[in-house]
Amino acid sequence: MGSDGRTATGDGTGLRLMAVHAHPDDESSKGAATMARYVAEGHDVMVVTCTGGEAGSVLNPAMDRPEVHANMTELRREEMARAAKILGVQHRWLGFVDSGLPEGEPLPPLPEGSFATVPLEEPTEALVQVIREFRPHVIVTYDENGGYPHPDHIRTHEISIAAYDAAPDPGRFPDAGEPWQPLKLYYSHGFSRAKITAFHETLVAHGLDSPYEEWLGRWDPDKADVMERVTTRVHCADYFEVRDEALKAHATQIDPNSRWFAMPLHLQREVWPTEEYELVQSLVASTLPEDDLFAGVREKMGA
Repeated sequence: MGSDGRTATGDGTGLRLMAVHAHPDDESSKGAATMARYVAEGHDVMVVTCTGGEAGSVLNPAMDRPEVHANMTELRREEMARAAKILGVQHRWLGFVDSGLPEGEPLPPLPEGSFATVPLEEPTEALVQVIREFRPHVIVTYDENGGYPHPDHIRTHEISIAAYDAAPDPGRFPDAGEPWQPLKLYYSHGFSRAKITAFHETLVAHGLDSPYEEWLGRWDPDKADVMERVTTRVHCADYFEVRDEALKAHATQIDPNSRWFAMPLHLQREVWPTEEYELVQSLVASTLPEDDLFAGVREKMGA
């Protein structure tokens, strides 16, 4: 299936991975190198983007221009198409409206009809339909905190869990296609305290400026590090350049001079060559810790 998402996958003999994200750019900042690796290995990978990212701020000073703000919806679609092409993934828009990130005291209400406010069943059915069309063996999404507490990220978690459970049930959403049973469900975990500490210490040891000291200083020392939840570390260092190019494709959101790119790639490959995940549900046998999202699936499918 192409990036427009209009056709189903091929002959059904390969392994298939689906990553469910809230906004365009999330797919490039969370697990992108893993997806690029699996695409390079010949597997089918689909990114589902729940919203259009219309409410996102322009975070790249070079793009902070009136014409950009006036065409945000179109630009974010174009950026997503470029990122999907760079990663080699199939892509589907789920079609909901970005809820935005409320700010102020007290917090203002979310826009009526936005993704985080519509009844849960509506986006769940939409995701179930895509799952039944693509038939993923593995689904990756956010944890119960959304990775960070953006209302669209939390809603993405909620619909991913609900759709994972509903997709194989013929009694749920019977108009959404033939039932399909995914075999594994993961949460992706990105910037852990352990990872940021490793990056900071490496930069300092090499006499380089570190943008991470302030970040670490704001970290609650009593809060558990998400690395404690990680079950699966996928080696994907060979695809960090692809990840970075996909990130830069989201030019309204990603400043190429930001701390996203502060750690030289050769040092990243030495210090932290993996991306991290938490296995949440599995219908196949695999031994923890894992180094492959398809662990157990390969054996079951004879792949």
